[in-house]
Amino acid sequence: MPPSTMKQWVVQDQEHDFDGLVYTDAAVPKVGENEVLVKLHAASLNYRDLTIPKGIYPFPLSLPVVPGSDGAGEVIEVGPKAVEFKKGDQVATLFNQGHQYAEIDTYSAGTGLGGVIDGTLREYGVFNEQGLVKSPSNLDARETSTLPCAALTSWNALYGLKPLKPGQIVLVQGTGGVSMFGLQFAKAAGATVIATTSSAAKAEKLKKLGADHVINYKTEPNWGDAARKLTPGGTGVDYIIEVGGSGTLKESLKCIKYEGIISVIGFLSGVDPKTQPPVLEALTHICTVRGVYVGSKALMKDMIRAIEANDIHPVVDDKVFSLDQTREAYDYMLAQNHFGKLTIKIN
Repeated sequence: MPPSTMKQWVVQDQEHDFDGLVYTDAAVPKVGENEVLVKLHAASLNYRDLTIPKGIYPFPLSLPVVPGSDGAGEVIEVGPKAVEFKKGDQVATLFNQGHQYAEIDTYSAGTGLGGVIDGTLREYGVFNEQGLVKSPSNLDARETSTLPCAALTSWNALYGLKPLKPGQIVLVQGTGGVSMFGLQFAKAAGATVIATTSSAAKAEKLKKLGADHVINYKTEPNWGDAARKLTPGGTGVDYIIEVGGSGTLKESLKCIKYEGIISVIGFLSGVDPKTQPPVLEALTHICTVRGVYVGSKALMKDMIRAIEANDIHPVVDDKVFSLDQTREAYDYMLAQNHFGKLTIKIN
């Protein structure tokens, strides 16, 4: 039997930055008919988690809320009408709890875990069975906890619109979670990967992970031209995982191939209407510029099958935080001290 109380984090408001994060006691939630109780073993952070208390998250929110979209744990109780899981199953959370299959719609966009619905930075969580998937058999809880947002977003970028094919070229930006998964998924598919980064040390790590070419954007600010020169006949890149925002989209457009796809996922370098390219550049470059909002449960199941079949292990930062150190983890991530995914050990 679970205890009656637990520890959890709550984003109380958006007026006090990270000081709006409060560590508190709460009752362990009760299981409803179609729900399961999960003892959470690990969670991982995303840039999105930092934007919520800062008041710059552009998607639906309902405060106060337990933060964290990404978690992994063990099912310890099952509601009377839940059929997909049994006690003892190892599970991961689904980012948008209502996004079961096909394209995202208005309803499912409003079911974000850790934004609208209480998330994973707590010891126990009750979830509708539709909002969970079985963990990959080859990953531990920490590794599994990195999958719901960054991995699924990256998988969607490569397979959600027009599936990646062997021999195609993928460009990933930086060494954050989405880009690292993009690199791993692309290499498993037999694609060529070009990566951009800011340091020689990170470039070495990217090469060890399988990047075929690495461009340092600090020493090569016109990296879009440099990337195009690396493609056969200078025809350009098939897929770009665009995480920078206004500061990088201009360069991405320089190297995208005709009919290529730029998946816009983040805005790490900011959003500036004065410097970002106009939407008509999609026509002049004959490409698709696509916003990606994570992905469906069906897509996540496809991704997990690929992770198991190719024995893919997420790139996880060496530093691990405990649940009570979550505030320090937010600061660590904000300072961009991490390489790959930042994880929090819970139970």
